[in-house]
Amino acid sequence: MLDMINLYIAPSSASSRKARAWLKDHEIPFKERNIKSNPLNADEIKQILRLTENGSEDIISTRSNIFKQLDIDLDDLSISSLVDLVVRYPDLIKRPIIFDDKRLEVGYNEEEIRRFLPRDVRVAELRNLESQLS
Repeated sequence: MLDMINLYIAPSSASSRKARAWLKDHEIPFKERNIKSNPLNADEIKQILRLTENGSEDIISTRSNIFKQLDIDLDDLSISSLVDLVVRYPDLIKRPIIFDDKRLEVGYNEEEIRRFLPRDVRVAELRNLESQLS
């Protein structure tokens, strides 16, 4: 049984639209959530943070206007302060966020998103590529 893939988007985000289209094109079932109209709660933010490799810097958009206005240093924040901040200012989160129980992808990256393809599909694609190269 495959883990359900979650796609958290902002409709105005071109990367969110690309990620949705990619999942549909590859016939990967996913649950979509507009985190602009339906913001994340503290537990959901903590769940995503647990999947990050580098913690807050993986999910916080330091180029966002709200981040610049808040003038904060992520390194100075405790986890609970960071979570509270993201609950209060959902635009701090990079989008899209694609994740299941084990994997997390933030933003849209054609290579990285392939991790969500079922293993047998990835293996078949690799064999196909190898046969093309030989």
